[in-house]
Amino acid sequence: MLKARQRNLMLLGVASAVLMTSSAAALYVQQDFVYGFFGLTLNTEQLHLPSSADAAFAFLGQQKDYFFSLFAWFGWLFLKLFCSFFGAFIAVHILKKIHFFYVRFQSFVLKFVGWLLSFLLIWGGLTYVQHDTSADQGKEYQQLVHYDQRIQESEIAQILAQEPMAKPVKDYLLAQTALLHKPADKAAAIPHVQALMQAEQYDPNFFSYGFKPEQMWTLQHQLFEKSLTPMAKSVNKQALQAKRLNQAVRWVLLFALALTALMCLFLFTAASRIKQRVQRIEQHIY
Repeated sequence: MLKARQRNLMLLGVASAVLMTSSAAALYVQQDFVYGFFGLTLNTEQLHLPSSADAAFAFLGQQKDYFFSLFAWFGWLFLKLFCSFFGAFIAVHILKKIHFFYVRFQSFVLKFVGWLLSFLLIWGGLTYVQHDTSADQGKEYQQLVHYDQRIQESEIAQILAQEPMAKPVKDYLLAQTALLHKPADKAAAIPHVQALMQAEQYDPNFFSYGFKPEQMWTLQHQLFEKSLTPMAKSVNKQALQAKRLNQAVRWVLLFALALTALMCLFLFTAASRIKQRVQRIEQHIY
């Protein structure tokens, strides 16, 4: 009876640990996820090609939306946790049918070690599949904006130098390229963003180029921490909504993290005390 109770407490403790890990992972990505829901990012995460540049970059494949890429990553995280957690129990159950493992799994500690190793193996396998399926996604775009020292070295800068394209469109693309550099090349991006701001004020064709207001908002906030032009300011309302929702989600996740951590501590402590009690009873009997 006590051993069954200990086992149940340990299982609940492991489940709490998985939930705690999920809460911590969600806390790590929640800001990007919430802002992405509103079509925004606090930093430039993806190259946006305006409609006026479609002809020059027709050779590129369709790029996945950043929000859906983030959603897919979170989906993979949930899938890995779910499959690894329950798959480990199935693996232990199957292994117990083999005499070698049946004898050793009489010990709860060895059974838990077997469960943990199964969890890690399944997690590693699914992680490999995840990276294998997404390895080529966005590779063309990464190569397009990559450069080592100077932005002029990038493939996109060389293409733009040969294309008869409006200067604001070139500035828009080069500003994004500079901020997609790791680390963000703000020194190279600032002149292009400033030129864009001037073009918005004086170029009568500015709004026909197909610029994305959300991307303009990101460019200005990443460099100047505020919206400076009408196009960027048009996004301020949804940015404020995203900020409020982000704060609310953060508090919910912090509460969930604290609660699951306390549950985990309580359950493992209770299981440990029951185990000690069982050992004392067994010593008294034998």
